Amino acid sequence: MAPRSVHPLPPGSTIGIMGGGQLGRMTALAAARLGYRCHIFTPESDSPGVQVSAAATIADYQDRAALQSFAEAVDVVTFEFENVPAESAAFLAEHALVRPGPQCLAIAQDRLKEKEFINKTAPTTPYRRVTSAEDLAKAADEIGRPAVLKTSRMGYDGKGQVLIAPDCDYAAAWAEMGAEIGILEAFVDLDCEISVITVRSPHGGWATYPAVENRHVNHILDTTMAPARLADGLADQAVAIAHDLAAALDLVGLLAVEMFVTRDGRVLVNEMAPRPHNSGHWTMDACATSQFEQLVRAVCGLPLGSVDCHHDAVMKNLIGDAVNGWPDLLADPGARLHLYGKAEARPGRKMGHVNRLYPKGQLPNG
Repeated sequence: MAPRSVHPLPPGSTIGIMGGGQLGRMTALAAARLGYRCHIFTPESDSPGVQVSAAATIADYQDRAALQSFAEAVDVVTFEFENVPAESAAFLAEHALVRPGPQCLAIAQDRLKEKEFINKTAPTTPYRRVTSAEDLAKAADEIGRPAVLKTSRMGYDGKGQVLIAPDCDYAAAWAEMGAEIGILEAFVDLDCEISVITVRSPHGGWATYPAVENRHVNHILDTTMAPARLADGLADQAVAIAHDLAAALDLVGLLAVEMFVTRDGRVLVNEMAPRPHNSGHWTMDACATSQFEQLVRAVCGLPLGSVDCHHDAVMKNLIGDAVNGWPDLLADPGARLHLYGKAEARPGRKMGHVNRLYPKGQLPNG
């Protein structure tokens, strides 16, 4: 077994990051500012993370020889997305210090396991496991329509999801979803969608950012407003839920918890991700310590940074061709532009984001 270090990793150490997307890129940039080197493991040679890292292993996530060489070349391993195969994460943990632990990924990458885990700590929307069109019809009768059918694994940004309308053709919906196992989730009477990001160190220290409100377009996050404008007590309730879930996971690292706030004042957990999260990008410009620096601090065993916010903020994703407005954004003194180094602006692809800061208590309406 790999050693479980309780001592801080000093600057100059190498952080291994599984995944080479924009989250890995921004983590690597935060690590470099603190004097750490990053080594990216990804199948894609020109990924955003590779562009800014000291080293890269270009290989399939299930290549055991490449994984072992990678583990031997780094001082700690972390993840920029949760869909690294759980078996690969467990293999890495036999050869390196892995934070968060592979059990966190195994839960987060399977929607059914995730719902079962969450329900031990916090409420979720009603759901059913489905394995056929017949199952789907029965489940829809039980939890009601409309509902949403999702693949049990590997879905994100609306991928692998099918709306189950009152007049649904269940056979067609099942075929469109395209997986052997699915999960049917009930709709809720939604007021807003929120998320909370919490950080836990290997020494048990905690840091938690305020709850934020998220707005989606075509199932992809469009805008985050920080902080969320919620009725009294709801923000504290959301923070407590995130804290409890991270503790139950025995997390070392970062946990983002997405939640629904219903019109009757309930907070229901939608899903969680043990990694940096799109809804935390505002922290790069509005907080004393960004979510990416917090991840570096946590996995290296450093003291966690302050989560104090010196401004309120609105984060807007630049999706697809929206990135072509970068010259105007650079000319706008109120815009903090972050681009991801992706060569091709495809529909639905996150190309960058822009943060705008506001005096505390003065977020714009709408």
